[in-house]
Amino acid sequence: MATYLLQLSYTPSAWAALVSNPQDRFEVVRRPIEKLGGKHLHGWLAFGEDDVIAIVDMPDNVAVAALAMAFNAGGACKNVRTTPLISIQEGIAAMKKAAECGYKPAQKAASA
Repeated sequence: MATYLLQLSYTPSAWAALVSNPQDRFEVVRRPIEKLGGKHLHGWLAFGEDDVIAIVDMPDNVAVAALAMAFNAGGACKNVRTTPLISIQEGIAAMKKAAECGYKPAQKAASA
């Protein structure tokens, strides 16, 4: 399973619906997440650019892309962003591979 950060913003009409009928949307989206083979780990309402922040485990990129597409297609969200997350251990492994991959940065031209 891979872990992802989901950030989304509601449309004004979605907020109006939630204000008139308050509900725990995390419980509502739990079933589609599980149907795609994933697990909802954490979720928060937020202030600012994003209205909802969630952490989910999903089996692969296709499953999380399907989830993001479903959220976007539903019409209640005006912005859905998905960010893959890696553990510190995976990050260290990536750093070691980066050090060994042979990449050379562009150099300044020597002045004559």
